Amino acid sequence: MMGKKVTILVTALVLVVAFGTVAAFAANTYPIILDGVMTKLVGFTKDGVTTVGLRQLSEALGFKVNFKDNKIFIESPSNDTEDSLKITTLAENTNNDHPDLSNEFGFSVLIESGKDKVIFDTAKFGGFIDNAQKLGIDLSQVNKMVLSHAHYDHCGGVLKYFNTYGGDGKTLYVKNSFFDLADSKYAYDPVGVKLDFTDGTPGYFPVGISFSADDLKAKNLAIEYIDTDEMRIGDNITVFGNFKADEENLKAQNMLVKTSDGKYEVDDFDEEIAVAIDTKYGLVIVTGCSHTGILNIVNTIQERTGKKVYAVIGGFHLLTASEEVIQDTIDRFKELDVEKIGLSHCTGPTATKMFKEQLPDKTFINETGSVFEIK
Repeated sequence: MMGKKVTILVTALVLVVAFGTVAAFAANTYPIILDGVMTKLVGFTKDGVTTVGLRQLSEALGFKVNFKDNKIFIESPSNDTEDSLKITTLAENTNNDHPDLSNEFGFSVLIESGKDKVIFDTAKFGGFIDNAQKLGIDLSQVNKMVLSHAHYDHCGGVLKYFNTYGGDGKTLYVKNSFFDLADSKYAYDPVGVKLDFTDGTPGYFPVGISFSADDLKAKNLAIEYIDTDEMRIGDNITVFGNFKADEENLKAQNMLVKTSDGKYEVDDFDEEIAVAIDTKYGLVIVTGCSHTGILNIVNTIQERTGKKVYAVIGGFHLLTASEEVIQDTIDRFKELDVEKIGLSHCTGPTATKMFKEQLPDKTFINETGSVFEIK
């Protein structure tokens, strides 16, 4: 199979191939069928020359594409699965079992898979840096960061990290729509509840981020914008996006974006991404807040990959969900035989209680200092 894929890729590269998405200016377009399966890829032919998107085609074939130092690097997929995986939660709302570490509102983990080390989210303040030092973890050696979405409680430590360690040789992975509305995100509290991002009175409260792409580029940081359904960023680590969120679920969260004319619209969280790591037991999925729906995220990744989901860790955002929705989530996890379920951050007390009651041997509280490991 790999020999066939290599042949397809080499043949494609003989054509005129573009690095990004190809503009649809050609006279003729042709769908691309890969191993008998219709793909979303399209070839454009003009004046006898066919052009296809290099990244899209390569990643569909399992290859990795990176643009660095004005060069395009294409790497063959590894046939070896690295069995080791360690996920250390560096910041989360609670630290009950780890009082020596500081907790903060939000979520941040370090993913170590084989030789790859990835910071996934940075919580609210950047205390994950101090916690890592207390745990004997050298974050200066990490050269990849992934941000799940543009909320302050997942991106609050970004500038602190790059101010501390610099951006040279480091890459930030975000969805290509990440910065579009990053400073226009709001939460609406209709009755007045005191939360981390509210003051106990009804109204609209900003929950976006305060830094821009230019702020990060000034740190010599490379930004990789994810413009596909999935992108492999390590030997066994893949970022997934383009989750089609349920509109009713989005409305129930009261998370909004403020338009240029001062109106508020439901946030569709187009920028939300999640990470999945291949292990010998199956996929380990890590989510930040799951605004597009934890069940939607898990189902989408499982359907795209066709692989067993072994573990799901992170914020499930079932705070405003009905018990019926929570039960549907639990039933689907049972159906998928998810063996490890790490609840964090915005999962909510009702959902946490129901998961622990119905799946007591599989559910654990994933707090500041928690370590999930596969050796």
